[in-house]
Amino acid sequence: MKDNFPPNPEYMELHNRRYEVRAFRKSADCVLLRGMVRDDKPHGLYLEDDTEPLTIHHMIVDIEISFPSMVIQSAQVVFESHPHTECTGIVNHYQGLVGLSIARGFTHKVRELFGGPRGCTHVTALLSAMAPVAIQCAWSMRIASAREDKSMNIPKEQMTPEQRENLFAMNLNTCHVWSEDGDTVATLRAGGDIEPPIPVMVRLKELGRSPDDWAKFRA
Repeated sequence: MKDNFPPNPEYMELHNRRYEVRAFRKSADCVLLRGMVRDDKPHGLYLEDDTEPLTIHHMIVDIEISFPSMVIQSAQVVFESHPHTECTGIVNHYQGLVGLSIARGFTHKVRELFGGPRGCTHVTALLSAMAPVAIQCAWSMRIASAREDKSMNIPKEQMTPEQRENLFAMNLNTCHVWSEDGDTVATLRAGGDIEPPIPVMVRLKELGRSPDDWAKFRA
């Protein structure tokens, strides 16, 4: 995968923190989220003349989420690298994630249950980064399901108002584009289509394909 991070400035590097979240379709009604947070100290900073970076924190979180309810079914936290022997004593506490909705209010609930001395700072920050990925997966899950079951490709003009509302319910009021009073939501509520994501249009052009090839969000 291409590293799109800008080149380092001409200063001494002090710290490198990296978050990565990947999502997988385990089944038609289950999403697996896998998140990772890693803190590295550059070589030679903590240990003089060391030629390798030093990994201080490396935590991995697996969460299985039911779809479309977005309720967490299972959670597993693994500490690959940690600074203190006592760090891993909090791992089982994260079973408290099971039964929570990862949709709205999740970040607040995570802070309430696992913030400060109630959890691991690094895992809590990672969880906050994972939640929006779950919401993004709603579109992907609908596309995957519609490709498996063509009967789900209901033309928008044939949808009920409730069906149209369900298409974007998770995105509503998440940003200015998805404001309930904005043009995007008004268009969808009226049964119209919104333009495909810009990266999709760019890629279609690169492939020499028509915008008509874009699979509309029918599911």
